[in-house]
Formats: sequence, C-alpha cells, structure tokens
Amino acid sequence: MRDEKSEASVAVSKVKAYIAAHLQDYITANDLAKAAGYSQYHMIRIFKEETGQSPFEYIRHERLTAAAFALRRGKRKVVDVALDFVFDSHEGFTRAFAKGFGISPKKYANHPSPIGWFIPRRYFNRSKQKSEVKDMEQTSVVFTQIVERPARKLILWRSKKADEYFSYCEEVGCDENDNTLPWDFLVGVKEALYEPVGLWLPENMRPEGTGIYAHGVEVSADYAGEIPEGFDVIDLPPCKLLVFQGETYDKEYFADAVGKCMHQIKKFNPEVYGYRYAPELAPRMQLAPMGWRGYIEMHPVVSVK
Repeated sequence: MRDEKSEASVAVSKVKAYIAAHLQDYITANDLAKAAGYSQYHMIRIFKEETGQSPFEYIRHERLTAAAFALRRGKRKVVDVALDFVFDSHEGFTRAFAKGFGISPKKYANHPSPIGWFIPRRYFNRSKQKSEVKDMEQTSVVFTQIVERPARKLILWRSKKADEYFSYCEEVGCDENDNTLPWDFLVGVKEALYEPVGLWLPENMRPEGTGIYAHGVEVSADYAGEIPEGFDVIDLPPCKLLVFQGETYDKEYFADAVGKCMHQIKKFNPEVYGYRYAPELAPRMQLAPMGWRGYIEMHPVVSVK
C-alpha cells in the first residue's frame, strides 16, 4: 500500500527545491505542478497542508529573505535587487520588505551590523500539521540569540499606570487598526535604528506616577530630531539583548501563540548559558507580533563571571 503522506512530503520537497533553484526566475503554477508530478490543484492543496502556506506565499517569503542577504553582501541598488528577485518595481519591493521585516530595504542594507531579529524562514520547521493548529500547547520558544546594542536614545510615550499592551491601549487610545496613537508617530521616525517596540520599563527608568508599559523606538545617541510634546527620551547604555523568537502561527490563534510563548520565556534560565538578566540597562521589549515570524521578545543581559 502506498504511503500517501510520504508521497506528498516528497512532492512538496521537490517543489521547494525547484523554488530554491529558480528564485530569480518567473515561476508559474504549472512549473510547480510539473516539479511535484501532480496537477496544479493537487500540488497547491498538498503544499498548503504540508507548510501552512500557498506556494506563492512561500515563494514571496523566500525571495524576500534571499533579497535581504543580497543587500548585505555588496553595495547594490535596491531596485537592482528587486528586479533580480522578480519584483515588478522598486516601490512594490520596498513595501513588501518593510511589511515583512519592519525595516526598509535601504535602511537594512546600510545597517552596520546584522539586525538581531531578522531570522531567515528556512532556519525553522514551518510545517503545520492539523494537530498543531488545534493544539496550541505545542507552541514554544524555538530560537534564541544574543545581539549587541550600542549606546542610544529611546523615544517613548509613557503611561500613567498601564502594565501591559491592552491597559496601555485603553489609556492612550487606539485607532481602527489597533495601533496606539503614539505608535503612529513612532513608525514615522526616519532616523530609527530599529522598528518600534512595546516596553516594560524597569524601576530605574520609571519616574514616580508613571506606568510600567510604554511604546517607543530606539534612535542614535546623537539624535537631535523632533521630540513631540508628550514624548520622553531616555539615554540607554551599550548592552547585550537576549532575543527570543516563537513559532509562526495563524492570525486566529494570535492570543494563544503569544501567551504560550511568553510563558516559555518566563521559564527560561539564562544563567545556564552564562548570562543573567540586567533590567537596569534597558527595558524588556516586544516587537509587533506577526504570524509569519512569530512572537519576539528581547531582554537585556550581562555575562556571568
């Protein structure tokens, strides 16, 4: 008796191999069907069952990842990289890149060191079995790394008493897209070193009468740009950040995925790996959750001698 599951997995592997070999070529559904040895309809169905994505969602993410590495390897124009990876225009590529990674391709290419949270998709097992979708108990931290942060400033909008996102949103107000009102300014700071973040402020960075949670963005230590009324600025020293990244998830399972990832982070003991948490150096930070990259949190740490 044929093992249909194994056959489907082999077919999907062939499709992935074809995609990897033709990232810089125009790819059609018929090309992928031929690689799989199935009809277009059956190929698309088994690919989504195996990976949780359509073939063309997968292609788009793989092209963006490859394009990111191309931008880092040499001084190439963004438009040339965009065309190499079959994006129709500079503008379309920039929008897709910024939406996927939270930073423009030009800023990413010019960054002096690798962005800590940028992690290629292929480093993870992206398959989503039906049991995994139904049982979110399997969600856990799947990746950690240490990144360096230079001396910098943090522009933030404090709360009066909020200790997490939802109470912060109630206090400062949210728009129709569930973005807080301070967030709308923060995402527009062109001089930002990284994308905006949610913050849990340590006691030494919290004036009396202010809350634990805030939204902010990091800028260079010599930043001299606009600080609108109502925003505050904190000087942050150089430090190391321990980055946690959870599994990918579907949008409808957002709350479960994030909650269980945060639970796993709380159980993590950095001293096993020669570090301790150092909240006095920087806030605990969370990036805007996006299902395709998982939930990401960052904690300041120092080496344990």
